[in-house]
Amino acid sequence: MQVNQAETQLETARINFKEAERELARQQQLFDQKVISDSEYRKFLVDFNLKKENIQAAESNLQLVREGSSRRKGQSSNLVYSPVAGMLLDVPVKVGTSVIERNTFNSGSSIAVVADMKNLIFEGLVDESEVGKLKEGMKLKLNIGALEGKVYKAVLEYIAPKGDTSEGAIKFQVRAQMQLDEKDFIRAGYSANADIVLDKKDKVLAIKESMLQFKKDSTFVEVEIAPQKFEKRLVKTGISDGINIEVQSGLTAKDKIKVLEAPGNNGGPKGT
Repeated sequence: MQVNQAETQLETARINFKEAERELARQQQLFDQKVISDSEYRKFLVDFNLKKENIQAAESNLQLVREGSSRRKGQSSNLVYSPVAGMLLDVPVKVGTSVIERNTFNSGSSIAVVADMKNLIFEGLVDESEVGKLKEGMKLKLNIGALEGKVYKAVLEYIAPKGDTSEGAIKFQVRAQMQLDEKDFIRAGYSANADIVLDKKDKVLAIKESMLQFKKDSTFVEVEIAPQKFEKRLVKTGISDGINIEVQSGLTAKDKIKVLEAPGNNGGPKGT
């Protein structure tokens, strides 16, 4: 039906053009004899040009219906241009697949996925107990599972204001802009883990956090003062990475500390 309608429109345009061509020739003679004015003659000239343009439009429309594209002046009418320069990642449609133009009622068809592979974003989730320690501009260290042996840098640029439930816990989405060298090439979709250094100290006295004992607001350890004889000593602690903790006062590097057995291992001191 569409082809038949397009052919009818083309034939109609040709008939109208021939009629306009004959009328223009007649008016040309009258204009040459100065029977009609220039403005009146130009009305027929404009009508002739419009009818000629209608033929070209009808031919393009018929070609578009038959072949899926029309070519006028050596250019195809169905070219799609990418809004960004980059690498072609995916073409979700195949030859012959129907595509829909984006409009008010439809999001349209995606015919290609293009990305700038030098402008990559890391996306991750942070537990609610840790998200309060983060702020935009912090530096991240990225470890990509498929690319072992190298640590990549990134800068935190977004922290979600609302958390979502994931695996029974509230987690917040974060995004970081990766900082790549010219020679780096990372494929889209890699899985990665990010580390954020909240605080850092070098050359400090530290012990295993499992050695600490707590009573009310006090923190202490048991220090050996004689063979298998211990005394409790208050200590002041600093930063911790969850395994080792800084000792600011109360101990020296020469002190021997009692190491307690983990719960469920028959209790009692393990050694020093």
